Amino acid sequence: MPMDIQALREQINQCDVTLSNAFVKRMEIAAEIAKYKKENNLPVLDPERERDVITKVTQAVDEGMAINLKLLYSTIFDLSRTYQQRLLTKQTELTNRIQQAIEQTPDTFPKRAVVACQGIEGAYSQQACDKLFALPNLMYFRRFEGVFQAIQSGLCAYGVLPIENSSYGSVTEVYDLMRKYRFNIVRSVRMKIDHRLLAKPGVALSEIREIVSHEQAIGQCGAFLKSLKDVKITIFGNTAEAAQFVSASERKDLAAIASPACAAIYNLSVLSDQVSDSDSNYTRFICIAKELQIYPGANRMSLMLNVRHTPGALYAMIARFAALGLNLTKIESRPIAGTDFEFMFYFDLDASVYAPEALQLLCELDAGPETFTYLGSYSEI
Repeated sequence: MPMDIQALREQINQCDVTLSNAFVKRMEIAAEIAKYKKENNLPVLDPERERDVITKVTQAVDEGMAINLKLLYSTIFDLSRTYQQRLLTKQTELTNRIQQAIEQTPDTFPKRAVVACQGIEGAYSQQACDKLFALPNLMYFRRFEGVFQAIQSGLCAYGVLPIENSSYGSVTEVYDLMRKYRFNIVRSVRMKIDHRLLAKPGVALSEIREIVSHEQAIGQCGAFLKSLKDVKITIFGNTAEAAQFVSASERKDLAAIASPACAAIYNLSVLSDQVSDSDSNYTRFICIAKELQIYPGANRMSLMLNVRHTPGALYAMIARFAALGLNLTKIESRPIAGTDFEFMFYFDLDASVYAPEALQLLCELDAGPETFTYLGSYSEI
């Protein structure tokens, strides 16, 4: 007669007691090893030792179970390394810088500032600036890189950049520029995007033969654009620039996808207000500064990390976030130029900078072998 499920579960319970006791003992020994490594100036990571252990524990079992054991021990190694790193690393230059920023940043976000944004009057970035700052003194730049350069040079105190859209995904150009420039995210804003098809007064939709806009806006209006026949789509650097171009043109067959504000600014008529693929179309903008500023209530954190190019390395990193109870809200990968399929990963976390576990993670990453950049702690409006 086969055993009933309760009897089988009792056997599992006994195995769990053995496993948990063995795991606790293993971690206690790992703590002693951490002391030895510190005294002898040895690195926490010992890949040769890890390979030897996996070889020993998997050689006496079948291939299917060997894969499971490899996964189990890879997780154990990651936990052991994290534990050793935590014991060895009490404070780093980064955590000192964060503490200093918390103490020196004003209690309230500024109302008045010189702010860099891409585009011209009527651009969605300009509207995001107005949501972030009560009295912004705006400086416009044709390209996203100009915003980063304005921050790096000190020309502007803050810059506002689109980072992702709920319908069309990440703004990859901005992510690529993040690796090139030094900056800190100090706030973010999530803004509803309401696209309109704009043309000169008196022009009918049936007359339109070319539509101009930014590639993100075009991507967010794909279904509408596919419904039109014999219409050319032209990409512009910014939605507001596209609207300005239509306004200045003598052509009657030209239209732009842009914000409702652009209709009033550039004296254009709305041909259609049903152009977006989704009624819930939102774009997230980040506000960046040259120096690290951490305003009260910062409950988000952004990181940039070059994870080791080995099987399971990304999983191990994400598992570390989970082990500390930190919620990963976004991950974005971008190829690293000049490397053989290596990627830089960008992480957004729901993590208060005041939480010990968040500071512990930063401390461990800062002291670890991976190329790591802390992009800032901030709140989103």
